[in-house]
Amino acid sequence: MKNLTYIFTALLLTSVLSMSCQQQQADPWQQLYNGENLENWDMFLGSSLGAEWDSLAQAATNEKVFTIVEENGEKIIRISGEINGALATRESFENYHLQLVFKWGETVYSRRNSGLLYHSFGPFGAAFGTWMANIECQLMHDNLGDTYLMNNTTCETPAVVNQENGQFYYTPGAEKVLFGDHANGRSIKKSSDAEKPLGEWNTVDLYCFGRTAVHVVNGVTVMVNENTGTYTDGAIAPLTSGKIQIQSEGGELFVKKVAVRPITELPKEIL
Repeated sequence: MKNLTYIFTALLLTSVLSMSCQQQQADPWQQLYNGENLENWDMFLGSSLGAEWDSLAQAATNEKVFTIVEENGEKIIRISGEINGALATRESFENYHLQLVFKWGETVYSRRNSGLLYHSFGPFGAAFGTWMANIECQLMHDNLGDTYLMNNTTCETPAVVNQENGQFYYTPGAEKVLFGDHANGRSIKKSSDAEKPLGEWNTVDLYCFGRTAVHVVNGVTVMVNENTGTYTDGAIAPLTSGKIQIQSEGGELFVKKVAVRPITELPKEIL
């Protein structure tokens, strides 16, 4: 009887462990924010928002700018925005789908500005005295999903120029335009506005595969950048991977999810 009990217990434990392993394998998401603290992130404080806010910059500390607060029983990241700063992953990523869930707070210094900076490389401070060189998926209020190319990063994007304001807008099916500081500028505007009202949570899905990066805002594809790279001495080198940075840049920002999972292709439905 004891032997049967032992065998039954062993089989039960084996079954439970097997189910647990299957569940872990079925969930490919890597939670970059663990829901508790920022132990897996690097922090950097850089330049002031401007002369008006120099005193804030001088008094700013990592512990003040990047904190964990509780809302409705959930621990979320608060980025104060009182100084230009970066919250950055320690790991680089390539061929991935990243999901960021964020909303704007009520405190505003210069403006509600931030960015999801991908393919980040090099030292902090290389871009505007604060950030690593990168390609930006803009989080700025009213500009959510735009592209901004920092330092020598470059890309090609189907786009059409607005003759009234001189800005390029991502336009599916249009002729591809080369962008960068050496070409048609650093900025590409989103194709449509999918941002939710202030105070509501926005979901940004960033798909990077090979040299293509797709910005999806609340389920709507608003940007497709191709042939991402870096421009040096007249030549373009492919840029397909890098760290992730989230900016402190003028406004209070709350983040409740940052997760990434590997992909083997770009989903057809987002293109």
